[in-house]
Amino acid sequence: MRDTLTRMLDLDREGRRFVVATVVRTQGSTPQVVGARLVVDEAGGVSGTLGGGCVEGDAIAEARRRLAEGGSSLRAYELTEPLAWDTGLVCGGTMWIYIEPDREALAPEFASQLAAGLRDGAARPIAFGTRLRLTGRTLAAEGHAVVERGTRDELDGMTLEGRARELFEDAFRRGVARTVPLAEGREILLEPIVTRPRLVIAGGGHVALAIAEMARLLDYAVTVIDDREEFANAERFPGAEVHCGEIAATLSSLEIGWNTFIVVATRGHKMDAHCLRAAVATNARYVGLLGSRRKTILIEKMLSGEGVSEERLRAVHAPIGLDLGGRSPAEIALSVLAEISQERFGGTGRPLRGT
Repeated sequence: MRDTLTRMLDLDREGRRFVVATVVRTQGSTPQVVGARLVVDEAGGVSGTLGGGCVEGDAIAEARRRLAEGGSSLRAYELTEPLAWDTGLVCGGTMWIYIEPDREALAPEFASQLAAGLRDGAARPIAFGTRLRLTGRTLAAEGHAVVERGTRDELDGMTLEGRARELFEDAFRRGVARTVPLAEGREILLEPIVTRPRLVIAGGGHVALAIAEMARLLDYAVTVIDDREEFANAERFPGAEVHCGEIAATLSSLEIGWNTFIVVATRGHKMDAHCLRAAVATNARYVGLLGSRRKTILIEKMLSGEGVSEERLRAVHAPIGLDLGGRSPAEIALSVLAEISQERFGGTGRPLRGT
């Protein structure tokens, strides 16, 4: 959502008209999840995606009609028809896509709040909400709201309990869109406003290099720290923020927000321990330590003896990564970033074939 929301704010600031198409509900298997968004501007530019194929093509055509004629529409796309087969989108599910003009999608009273959320999504967590009413299989959108995390006990005049409260908390905890049921036939799609995810790598060796290269493809803002000039320079890590200095001390000096992931991958046990001590003292939502099981146990015992809480140590991913079987730096990087993605989005890590 971050990129398309930024595009919406830019177009609004420039005084240019646009239409927004958003996946507000899904049922069954679909090529995109709720919160997927596409922006079509008056010059014909398209930003974002709804999954491609015939659905996206139709949504773009409808968005251009809305630009010409005004008004909004909400369409259900059943991905089982012959047209879907011809274009490769036979997923078997249904997507509901809400298409609305700029002043409905980005009301003036919301624009400044959403822009502030993009600048610092950790300081005051907010979400963009879309109210939905479901009658049978007919879905209607009933406007938007900006929702603060502190309103978890009540939302839109409804008390949050049980599953609704779990979904509300999960949306903010992971920074991903969730549909929260409010009452019979009433839902709200919550899309948390988050900053760009940041990956801080303590160490600049071969594995760190592979992790940084792969993380750039996943749109992380990458920070690398090492105490050796030949390993900590912009030529080795293009596009990254690079710090050359004592690793643990530099890590402690960084401003670490909620949407930060820390990977400790230095060249020695003692240095790893110092870096892990610094990492667990931050607000990072993920801390991982590269190395053998024996090393991680020794470091954990040492930090526990220093008074680091058991709860914080249990939250450390050590040894880091998913068991994918690879051993090369690139394969280890894949393992590490797969686990970080699982943590971000709440995946199971199981093969999709078996689900």
